[in-house]
Amino acid sequence: MEKAGPDKGNAKETIMAALSGGCVVGELVAGNPGLARVFEKLGIDYCCGGKQTLEEACRGKGLDLGAVMEHIHSSAGGPSTEMVDVSGMSLTELADHIERTHHAYLKQELPRLQPLVEKIAAKHSDKNPQLPQLPIVYSAFRCELEAHMAKEEQVLFPLIRKIDDASSDGACACGGIENPIAVMEIEHQHAGDAVGLMRRITDDFTTPAEACNTYRAVMAALAELEADLHQHVHKENNVLFPRAVTAAHAATHATVSARK
Repeated sequence: MEKAGPDKGNAKETIMAALSGGCVVGELVAGNPGLARVFEKLGIDYCCGGKQTLEEACRGKGLDLGAVMEHIHSSAGGPSTEMVDVSGMSLTELADHIERTHHAYLKQELPRLQPLVEKIAAKHSDKNPQLPQLPIVYSAFRCELEAHMAKEEQVLFPLIRKIDDASSDGACACGGIENPIAVMEIEHQHAGDAVGLMRRITDDFTTPAEACNTYRAVMAALAELEADLHQHVHKENNVLFPRAVTAAHAATHATVSARK
């Protein structure tokens, strides 16, 4: 059963201590899922950009580090968010969760949005001259993401489950996992770049005052798609993949030691 993030009475102290220690933003969200919403509001990338420190992230966005830390401090320990706490899941449980939650959502949402994106681009280009670019970018984004999910489900996730079950040879597991993970991370960056371009094309998913309900629905759906992608990529780049590599190396070490 997927549980909501635990209620930690010392959440503020824990978060601020991690910040003081130079913890990267991906690790911050991995340990404190509620920070995802805070970073979303501030425009801080915690998924593909999760390996940067908060100071680096703030510098890149032109944000004042002190003000951001104060915002984080005031937000910590508040009501829990909808983001699931994956820190206690096994590798298998986390891979299953990603498939059931994020992959299932994308498999339904990506084809549903395609004709709607094409419709608003055809009918509302007078309101936004960049809008005809949207279906082109969206189609490429959808195509790559669908192929990406297939590779994860057919190749990478089964390998991660084998590592978790300790049912495969450690050396083979380790040697076979780092390359596909590197490819997945590159494709995550491509997806993030595509969503960023769609955000720019639509002026931050803004709906003109006179726009129809379809236009409004598409902008809301694209914003939701972006938010889900951030959480999806974060769970893979900053939690699942590093833990899988660590487990694979541990399996290799155990195998080598057993053969001596």
